[in-house]
Order: sequence, then C-alpha cells, then structure tokens
Amino acid sequence: MKIANIELPDRAVMLAPMEDVTDVGFRLQCKQFGADMVYSEFVSADALIRSIDKTMQKLKVLEEERPVVIQIYGKDVASMVEAAQIVEQAHPDIIDINFGCPVKRVAGKGAGAGLLQNIPLMLQITRAVVDAVHLPVTVKTRLGWDCEHKIIVSLAEQLQDQGIAALAIHGRTRSQMYNGEADWTLIREVKQNPHMHIPIIGNGDVTSAQIARQRFEETGVDAIMVGRATFGRPWIFKEIKHLLQTGEELPPIPLDECILALKHQVEASVARIGEYRGILHIRRHLAATPVFKGIPNFRDTRIAMLRAETVDELYAIMESAVSQIRESGVQSVSSVNW
Repeated sequence: MKIANIELPDRAVMLAPMEDVTDVGFRLQCKQFGADMVYSEFVSADALIRSIDKTMQKLKVLEEERPVVIQIYGKDVASMVEAAQIVEQAHPDIIDINFGCPVKRVAGKGAGAGLLQNIPLMLQITRAVVDAVHLPVTVKTRLGWDCEHKIIVSLAEQLQDQGIAALAIHGRTRSQMYNGEADWTLIREVKQNPHMHIPIIGNGDVTSAQIARQRFEETGVDAIMVGRATFGRPWIFKEIKHLLQTGEELPPIPLDECILALKHQVEASVARIGEYRGILHIRRHLAATPVFKGIPNFRDTRIAMLRAETVDELYAIMESAVSQIRESGVQSVSSVNW
C-alpha cells in the first residue's frame, strides 16, 4: 500500500487522530506496539495562525514515530491554506484535513463535520490545501451529515478529484456522534467503486484483532484506523498485527508488560506537561484500560485513579489493583474480564 510516495504494509493499521489523546508520547508508544502510521490530535487552523503556544506544541514530530500525520481543521480557505503551510514546516509525512469531527464547538461553527453541509466549500478548501503544500494531503470524513444525507460514495469521488492522496471514512454520520454502531457498508461501497484509485481507510468500532480482520475481509479497505479502543490498551496494535500476519491470536500478554506500558504512558505525560496536568491527561486511559476490570471493586479503583493528583498516589492505587488481580489468579491481560 502506498499513500503518495509513502510505503506502508498491506492491510495497514493506524492510530486514529483523537483530541487530547494522540499526543506525541502516546503516538510513539502505539508505534512501538506496531501501529503502521499515527495521527496527531486535530489542530485548529485559526489557533496555528495566531501561534497559540498549546497548539504549536501539537506540531512536534519525532523521527521514531514516522510515518506521522498532522491533522488540521478550519472553516475557510485562507486560514486552512496558511495553516497547512505552517504545518509543512514541522515536516510531518502527511497533512490530513479533518472533515469529520462532530462536536458542537467544531461542527457547529462550520468546521470538521460541519462542512458536510457545505460540500462546495469543502472541495474548495481541499483543492486549495493540496495546491498550497508539497506534502501529500489526505482527508478524514464521515458518511454524511445525517441518515437522510449519506453522501460519502459520491463525495469520495469529488474529494479524489481535488488531488487528495487517501481518504479515511468514519462509518457514522455527524448526527450519530459516537453513538450506535459504525456502518461499514458504505465504506465498502466506496472501496469497490471502480472510479476510486486512492487508498481507502476504514474507521469506526475496531475494538479487537478479530474485528480488524473481519473489516479487511468484508470491505477490502487498504487500511483501518483504531481509535477509542486504544485507551489504556496501546498493545491492541500488537494483537491486530499478530493476527493479520500469522492467522493466529496473540498469546496472552503478561500482566507485568501491560502495567509497564501504562506506567510509561504516565511518565511520558508527566514529562511533557508536568505532574498535575500530566496525570489529568492520562487518567482516561487508566480508567478505560481492561487491565483492572477483573477486580471485584473496579468501580472504586476507577474513581480513585480519576481523583489521584500525584504520581506516587496513582502508582499506589495501581499496585493495589494489581495485587488484587494476582490474588484472583490472573497473570495475563487476555484472562481479564474485558
């Protein structure tokens, strides 16, 4: 599989872009567990142009995480072009345009998935960004605005005509937000359209290695993205890649390996933005991880982790939870009650 001049494995598995999740530390960790390509948090074009410090920090790219994509969003041509040119100076491998974010503060202001209600402007932005930079430009979007306007099959051809190098499709409409099940039938239809020649990347509800393999087999997509299933579980890439490459499920992952991975997340987050903010940033991963869900008082443990304010306090809670897991006889993640 190739995106422009970037070589990727067949049936590539990618880390989806997620706000306040896919920072450089988490991207690097997912890469180490086997992600073939990683995406940044989405970056506001307006904030880039104003050189907002927090936004500029999102442009940091490490050589070890390549190929890496920086994703931008905005609602007008001029700001998106200027933002893309700023991003190009950070030297990612690809620039991605977000036409899929459904949250009100983005879509409600005409950016992200909001542009699914203004296709001419979406296409104008896409062409302008493609023409303004030398890097490959890709797009991530949704099936349509709502169930009455699932326009992705025709929209995919229109976006391809603007010169994009690949298209990622989330199998929900904007009105669905993240609710209900992702519908991959239209993703398959886009991929099977004989007029499409760019890579198609499927996204939505890929939560296990088995589902990943099923999506490849049923739709023929060139790649898949894994999003929320990575929370507290970056090793999901290792599980998926093993099944795709060998046809067999990965042997149980030792509990110690998973705990070490979670602690590395904590340390990377704290090193990047300080102890208090770093713990706030990482707690969603610890609360979501399947590792602790086998203990009898998981709810109490989860609440305690969410309230922790220091690394020592957080690690003490984690060690207590690990002790309870070991007492129950569990030694590997696949044995945990997911």
